[in-house]
Amino acid sequence: MIARQLLLFSFLASAGTALGQGTTVPFSGMSHDASLPVEIAADNLELNQGTGTAVFSGGVQVAQGALRLSAEKIEVYYAEDDNQSSGSVESMKATGEVRLSNGAEAAEAETAEYFVADGIVEMEGSVLLTQGNNALSSERVRINLVDGTGTLEGRVQTIFDPATSQ
Repeated sequence: MIARQLLLFSFLASAGTALGQGTTVPFSGMSHDASLPVEIAADNLELNQGTGTAVFSGGVQVAQGALRLSAEKIEVYYAEDDNQSSGSVESMKATGEVRLSNGAEAAEAETAEYFVADGIVEMEGSVLLTQGNNALSSERVRINLVDGTGTLEGRVQTIFDPATSQ
């Protein structure tokens, strides 16, 4: 256990990182194109036209371009605004083994909400981010897919591999 703590400390010291309550990090590999179609596959689907929602459950997988989102359950909320086309996806709320990925970058959490038009993903609960050999953890993360940034909050811990960090 002590050797593991020393290894963690040496990674942090050599990369010049620190533990904190809020940290902003780049997500250069996470990209977003709201004009691309959203594809969803699941074991089950419940539709409610009255509320403009669809609930996908059972091994749900969502794809929009190279961006991937998976979870046990995803609730999809459709836009009702006259400025958006009928039936367009406004947001998605994912629960249960949530994973967001795009290439070598990935994020895992207990829950996530994806605001499609804005390109914002908010994840909560035992968040783990990986970027190649680097890892970050916290309780919450807000990822802006448009500008490629993310903000972590709640006891942020980082491990950066100096051999792969630039």
